[in-house]
Amino acid sequence: MPSARRRPRVIACVITGMLLAGCGAATPAASPATTAPPTAAPSPATPSPTTPSPTAPSPTTPSPTAPKLLLVTQADRDSVAVVDPGDRDGSAVVDEVTVGAAPWDVAVHAETGRAFVSTAQGVAVVDLAAGERTDLVGYAHRPARVAYGEYRPGGLGLAVSPDGGTVYVAVSTGDAAFLEVVDVADGEVVGSVPVGRRPFDVLVSADGSEVYTIDHDGFTVTVVDTETLDARPIQVAPFGTEGGLASFEKPHYAVLDPDGDLLLPYQGRALARVDPDSGEVTTTGLAADTHQHGVARADDGTLVIAGNGPFGNADSGASIEVVSPTGDSTVLPTDRRHETVAIWQDADAAFGVLAGGYTQDGAWDGLTVLPLETALDGADESYEIRVPGRPQAVVPVTLPS
Repeated sequence: MPSARRRPRVIACVITGMLLAGCGAATPAASPATTAPPTAAPSPATPSPTTPSPTAPSPTTPSPTAPKLLLVTQADRDSVAVVDPGDRDGSAVVDEVTVGAAPWDVAVHAETGRAFVSTAQGVAVVDLAAGERTDLVGYAHRPARVAYGEYRPGGLGLAVSPDGGTVYVAVSTGDAAFLEVVDVADGEVVGSVPVGRRPFDVLVSADGSEVYTIDHDGFTVTVVDTETLDARPIQVAPFGTEGGLASFEKPHYAVLDPDGDLLLPYQGRALARVDPDSGEVTTTGLAADTHQHGVARADDGTLVIAGNGPFGNADSGASIEVVSPTGDSTVLPTDRRHETVAIWQDADAAFGVLAGGYTQDGAWDGLTVLPLETALDGADESYEIRVPGRPQAVVPVTLPS
């Protein structure tokens, strides 16, 4: 693997002073977590006593010509990649930053200029202007081993509070899972609550009062009050729970809509809408008829959903489903399987960015970038970017206007 700070001056130049927009795979078929190390030795499981506590970077004025980038977790390595999605011909990976073994999810916070990454070892805190990890906060439910792969113990979904002071990370031990609360200033876990098994995704409400875990093996969304840490599970199983751990009709990832409801795609057949206040679950139809994982929502309400093929009660091949704000659906068949989805926007257009680090057979080292305007008309004008290390989660980096 390239050095984690292969081009430290580059990342500092392109990210200093940016405003960063925050943003988390699975198969129900049982397979053991691998313990083979990545191409570089993992970082220590807990922070060194000499590791400095993270401090807020000094605000700077962003360059009006600075590129819009992506942060991508490299799940088969110990790093996150900084990617220029507009570079179709050259090397789109601008830099790689060491964060810890087997990174899963990543979130960023605008005002503090930090990224937070859930790894197998702890929550990594990254100073984006400097392009380096400043802290690694060990979990309260510390994994017994460091491993790689979908079934590894450690951090999964992750989200940061609106004020940037708290990180919420889902931690799996294999037999159980917990939402842990990390105080960023103190660099320690200050709270924990049990949630459903293998929470792939974590989201926080717009006002920061609630956190939601998407519990893959529990068929649930768990609603957690951030003041009291009271947890309330909501079953979300449009096709039932038959098959248990072997079922494919499970929740994977979600997105929040402006009303505060969670939207979860199931099998290219149903889009579940979850009202976290009432616990009511309603569904509308989808058209892809394929096993779906990641979902993202553009500012205008367009949804982009990753579909991975005929598993469970879904019969069609891999695809990207694009749902317009009015509910019209376009299904674009693809030879690639994808895990998560993000929305990347430049000055003129919005793009769906899909990560290829698929957790079943079929993972590939790259991203698919799909222009949304033409996709809604049924045109697939997507292109691919190579990102090594099994890219798992993607976060867009946006510049101020």
